[in-house]
Amino acid sequence: MADSSQTSSSNVTKLLEFFHLCEKLKTTKRTGWIYSNVENPESISDHMYRMSILSLSVNDPTLNRDKCVKMSIVHDLAEAIVGDITPTDGISKEEKKRRESEALRHMCNDLLGNSQQSQEIYALWQEYEDATTKEAKFVRDIDKFEMILQAYEYEQAQNKNLEDFFESTKGRFTHPEVKSWVEELYKNRKISKQ
Repeated sequence: MADSSQTSSSNVTKLLEFFHLCEKLKTTKRTGWIYSNVENPESISDHMYRMSILSLSVNDPTLNRDKCVKMSIVHDLAEAIVGDITPTDGISKEEKKRRESEALRHMCNDLLGNSQQSQEIYALWQEYEDATTKEAKFVRDIDKFEMILQAYEYEQAQNKNLEDFFESTKGRFTHPEVKSWVEELYKNRKISKQ
């Protein structure tokens, strides 16, 4: 019979390894901002954090807000291993998804021991990737909205033109409340350019 203190110690060691891996989300800057020469660009976790706040801010009783917050937190978790891959990196969507899925399986199965918590993390990530539930569709919308909100803030603070970020999301929002946020942001952006 295995010594439970050894098993427990091994589990804690792997859990700490997972926590340390997540630290990379705090230190890895978002690639799109780097490519656009933004000074002091946000990290992956900065992006995920504000998405969580946006999820808390939505006023839609048909959404499970707790699930949206959790999904916002885990949707880019694999980037701790694979990095922030952008459409301009020359990696196909299929290959990006394969890499991210492999990374998340490693995190959930190898480091978190396929625990109930790791299964929840993986299921939330998969739901986001599949984009078939109303929560996943909403979180995908706020993923794009948070990006253009940040682009607007960089334009204001650093006197930059980040039009490509806005163009890449035009007509791609589906949630009515997020659409209203986008419209207001566009109004603010237009006023600020006058």
